[in-house]
Amino acid sequence: MRPWPGTPYPLGATYDGVGTNFTLFSEVADYVELCLFDADGAETRVRLPEVDGFVHHGYILGIGPGQKYGYRVHGPHDPGRGLRCNPHKLLIDPYAKAITGEVEWHESLFGYPFGSPEERNDQDSAGHVPLSVVVNPFFDWANDRPPKTPYNETVIYEAHVKGLTMLHPEVPERLRGTYAGLAHPAVIEHLKSLGVTAIELMPVHQFISDHGLEQKGLRNYWGYNTIGFFAPHEGYAALPENAGQVQEFKGMVRALHEANIEVILDVVYNHTAEGNHLGPTLSMRGIDNQAYYRLVEDDPTFYMDYTGTGNSLNVRSPHTLQLIMDSLRYWVTEMRVDGFRFDLAATLAREFYDVDRLSTFFDLVQQDPVVSQVKLIAEPWDVGPGGYQVGNFPPLWTEWNGKYRDTVRDFWRGEPATLGEFASRITGSSDLYKDDGRRPYASINFVIAHDGFTLNDLVSYNDKHNEANGEDGRDGADDNRSWNCGVEGPTDDPEVNELRARQRRNMTATLLLSQGVPMLLHGDELARTQQGNNNAYCQDNELSWVDWSLLEKNRDLVDFTSALTAFRKQHPVLRRRRFFQGKPIRKGDELRDIAWFTPAGEEMQEQNWGDGFGKCIVVFLNGEGIPDLDQRGMRVLDDSFLLAFNAHHEDIEVTLPEPGYGPQWTVVVDTATGTVVAPELAEDPIPAGGTLTLASRSLVVLQRTGVE
Repeated sequence: MRPWPGTPYPLGATYDGVGTNFTLFSEVADYVELCLFDADGAETRVRLPEVDGFVHHGYILGIGPGQKYGYRVHGPHDPGRGLRCNPHKLLIDPYAKAITGEVEWHESLFGYPFGSPEERNDQDSAGHVPLSVVVNPFFDWANDRPPKTPYNETVIYEAHVKGLTMLHPEVPERLRGTYAGLAHPAVIEHLKSLGVTAIELMPVHQFISDHGLEQKGLRNYWGYNTIGFFAPHEGYAALPENAGQVQEFKGMVRALHEANIEVILDVVYNHTAEGNHLGPTLSMRGIDNQAYYRLVEDDPTFYMDYTGTGNSLNVRSPHTLQLIMDSLRYWVTEMRVDGFRFDLAATLAREFYDVDRLSTFFDLVQQDPVVSQVKLIAEPWDVGPGGYQVGNFPPLWTEWNGKYRDTVRDFWRGEPATLGEFASRITGSSDLYKDDGRRPYASINFVIAHDGFTLNDLVSYNDKHNEANGEDGRDGADDNRSWNCGVEGPTDDPEVNELRARQRRNMTATLLLSQGVPMLLHGDELARTQQGNNNAYCQDNELSWVDWSLLEKNRDLVDFTSALTAFRKQHPVLRRRRFFQGKPIRKGDELRDIAWFTPAGEEMQEQNWGDGFGKCIVVFLNGEGIPDLDQRGMRVLDDSFLLAFNAHHEDIEVTLPEPGYGPQWTVVVDTATGTVVAPELAEDPIPAGGTLTLASRSLVVLQRTGVE
């Protein structure tokens, strides 16, 4: 088999209908061998004949989709200088569009702390590592169009491909836990009924399970352990043969787009599955360790670790930045996804030591004509010094708002002195996003995410219960800001269960009535439980999978959630594109766009915000004061509303504002009863200045009525 020179770009394996061009970047390699595997696993080695700009390349006629391959990199091996080339190790192509097989843990995969000779002469690792696969790039997208839902109309549903579908009774058993299962009409119909406009998938890049977990009989379930930034995870494919996961993933995207649902990927560009200096050599470590990883400057044997996983990608290297940007563009252009949520995104901004919001990575994203046009969501923190960066990302970005999560949890569990912070969070967190020109939708609001308690567990447990993880309770957050409503865990006490149901509705309603972009977690609408486990990253079982038998048992919560998303969609004042100003929109208007009231019906004063005992507040939202224009350039108008929040453990008598704000008000949402109704179907309206008994720990929305 004699390779032709081929071309240095694009990187990876590219099939053109006749043969395949193979390319691999390595600045330190002396030469690179392409390893081709037949159906029986026999290996044929071919030296790539050309090198241009440190890209080794060659073209082989007759090689097509389904061909399994890997690389062996010949070059210097001196871990003390950060060099870890070793031709005994079979390596995964960093640009592989598909990867097959799992790691079979063997001592030959691991490094040695000080570069002992054994590492260079260990056993051949063929058969111990997954193989790269040449893919067929052709796919019938039919009439696929990206939904391009505006941020202020977006409702995100964070989900796990396997966890969402594994126990769904209407999904055929052979499709459960797969991309095809997620595309099943029963799943899509549930998403549509909830009013979901975007599904945010936990990692679907090819990942591996940790050796330590497998030794304990567990697996990496969440998938934050990437080994292939271009390859959809093979384990989520119903038909993975011959790189079928690529076609299946595209089919899933097409089906979701047909339902007008966007696909957002949770991506992990901050580290890889190769871990620290004792971790396995599977890909980039053996290709060009210095280029791809941040090494300790004083001793490059070791890796900088801002992620808590053993290594951090070297975003100071142009080749690593190219890898990340090429991957992002590939998923947008070839796989047609609609956006990304960046795990531990602060790590990507660490060009030197500190987090730099003007780092090269953000510059590249800003000017990229493809990536800059999709939804970009940052998890704005990492575990390094100064890593908590909520509110500090550039204007193009939105952020998971951890301050929103913490404040809403504190308010509803009755923590003192939260009124001012709560008011800021539910109105879009202008203190975080306004100064740099961003809008309220820069705040991705969430109370619950995959990392932590489920919604049901948040109101059922004071403490984490992670015994199943086998880490003696050392894993998972201790500061959960949860409240068990009086009993730890499941109970038959009807009063406790009723309070928990109300608290679930309070959290859900607050989320969907807040300015910004709401994000729900899969199964929370069913009151799913993880039995108090707040770190189920290794629980690939019924503990983490969505229990669809809860659908009918908790139908009231499902219907309440669906009604609220529909209510939000109907009323643009609840999803404004601009921040409230606290003043009239036009000259001559008497009413401001927003006003805050005490339970006595008096406007909040400075001293009221500091009341440590205050747990009740009323806010007026002026539907005539929306500064937005519709698609025709017409001013957006809406009804006006009062939102009344009571986190106190007793009922509170609330006096409605004077007639200038509205002649009468009708209750349309009440978390105490779990009702969402149209105003014409509601009970008798309450006149201005009248009183309303606001039940303990409840939220009420009143709509202005009686206006000509």
